Amino acid sequence: MERTESLPAQTRPPGVAAVDPGSVLLPGHDVPLGRYTTVRRLLPQRQRRMVGAWCFVDHFGPDDVAERPGMEVPPHPHTGLQTVTWLLDGEILHRDSLGSVQPIRPGQLNVMTSGHGIAHSERSPEAHPPVMHGVQLWVALPDPARAGAPDFAHHADLPHWSDGGLDVTLLVGEIGGERSPAVVHTPLVGAQLEPAGADPVALPLRPDFEYGLVAMSGSAEVDGVSFAPGDLLYLGTGRRQLTLSATAGSQLLLLGGTPFEEPLVMWWNFVGRSHEEVAAAREDWMAGRRFGVVAEDPAPPLPAPALPTTRLKARDRSGGVHD
Repeated sequence: MERTESLPAQTRPPGVAAVDPGSVLLPGHDVPLGRYTTVRRLLPQRQRRMVGAWCFVDHFGPDDVAERPGMEVPPHPHTGLQTVTWLLDGEILHRDSLGSVQPIRPGQLNVMTSGHGIAHSERSPEAHPPVMHGVQLWVALPDPARAGAPDFAHHADLPHWSDGGLDVTLLVGEIGGERSPAVVHTPLVGAQLEPAGADPVALPLRPDFEYGLVAMSGSAEVDGVSFAPGDLLYLGTGRRQLTLSATAGSQLLLLGGTPFEEPLVMWWNFVGRSHEEVAAAREDWMAGRRFGVVAEDPAPPLPAPALPTTRLKARDRSGGVHD
């Protein structure tokens, strides 16, 4: 997916409720994506730009696309990140400049590693299911992975188990001795949680990780704070266990990882470390260098927007500015 807008000016908008010194409820905002899709953007925000190395969270749907094209995002570039795509409903066809042509369906995971540069497109196939619902996430790459070769992996068989009234599907990382086959480059976890009923359920956590929770459907409560689709509940660090209760049929996304301390410059579809690095990526994209041609996609590539008139500055995971 492409990132198409600047962050809104926010301090603590209406509806943000502090849970404890390490936790806060953050409402997202709607962003148009391509011609037919609107997403709820949950990261980055002014107050909290990252959860571990997760630096971007878009939640889309559930949308009725029975009489619509569905997702239509033409070829566009990425640097310095991994994209992680997870569907609850629908189907998306991924194409990239490595030659990958891969449909993704519910219960399957796409992980694309940009390295120094890759281009891809994401479209609903012409004959597609009537509902589209899912998330796309970005993971900031550390050195040396961010300067390495691009890669793409599709995982159709992920760890899944039930324990104590909680169904868990592990997207990336490790929980309770189970490990995802997806390759990541920092200590990280992503998991879908589905409580079987309204009774509280528990999941072990790592105290050195920071965590966030997204309600993809239904609603849930942690520490006496309720959250629903459109919110991200940031949980902070130091927790050894997550205890939550949820409405029947809720589907939650747990994100976590060791705090990513290096400041980032995030602009359009690029994650870098300096203005010059991002400006060079934009110049290469517009000149047809570095990123290659997306396989089997005849659509013209998206042009990059003009750089802002002021210098891009790096920001840390809490939103602090670094020159």
